Amino acid sequence: MSAKKKEVIKIDWKVTRNEIAEVEGIPFTTKTYDIWDKIWTFQAKSDDLLIATYAKAGTTWTQEIVDMIQHDGDTEKCRRAPTAERQPFIEWVIHESLPSGLDQALKIPSPRTLKTHLPVQLVPPSFWEQNCKIIYVARNAKDNAVSYYHFHRMNQIMPEPGTWEEFLEKYLAGKVLWGSWYDHVKGWWRAKDNHRILYLFYEDIKKNPRREIQKVMQFLEKDLDNEILDKIIQHTQFEIMKDNPMANYTAMPSEIMNHKISPFMRKGAVGDWKNHFTVAQNEKFDKVYKQKMAGTSLTFCMEL
Repeated sequence: MSAKKKEVIKIDWKVTRNEIAEVEGIPFTTKTYDIWDKIWTFQAKSDDLLIATYAKAGTTWTQEIVDMIQHDGDTEKCRRAPTAERQPFIEWVIHESLPSGLDQALKIPSPRTLKTHLPVQLVPPSFWEQNCKIIYVARNAKDNAVSYYHFHRMNQIMPEPGTWEEFLEKYLAGKVLWGSWYDHVKGWWRAKDNHRILYLFYEDIKKNPRREIQKVMQFLEKDLDNEILDKIIQHTQFEIMKDNPMANYTAMPSEIMNHKISPFMRKGAVGDWKNHFTVAQNEKFDKVYKQKMAGTSLTFCMEL
């Protein structure tokens, strides 16, 4: 008797690049804009953990570190589902055929770990009312810009990036999704003084993963031994995660994320901006950077 063939449901993705619509001056996709009222009124719970970053600042890396800590270094438990299902992205809508991040967040059991790229002023008020713990990770502006550009190239639902030159101009002007990098990192930096926010730097995690992961463990009130810590450090190395289908977004349909254009996990390096910036671009960037970062105690490492 022949084995019964499993029926495969084919989805016609009909993927188009999103247009931009603004909420309080911050650019979002029209899909996010259309459900903004639901996002703003999202009800956080007191035991929710929020991982917040500007886009392409080490979000997935942080999510995997947190998941490993929460599951005592059990790599099998951390392969239970792709990152986006384990830790829903609250303001993101990928495609009408897939559940939104908001839908996923409402379905998963507590305690929930959630993800956002929202600037601090647009975080749903319930997170502050519930005094939720938040981990914020910031990455230096130059590497962030390069990574964000390549992400736009490969992610077919992101707005059209244009050339590197054109994208860099939009990035400097804050005319990209989730707005100005400068306002984002500074806004969260100020907020850490009044809320339960652990503010980390991408470059610090790269330089000394043991120390930074220990900070996360302490923040999450988890006491894990050195053997488990070693396992977490090993599992969350860039090359290991790049080969992990539950973390590298290869489970996403190629019509949405085309890894042949550029892999979702591309280099993970500090200082790769030097391979992209011309001398003139770098000089202009430094001038804008000096103006925008004047008066803040926030400093970044541009190379290791």
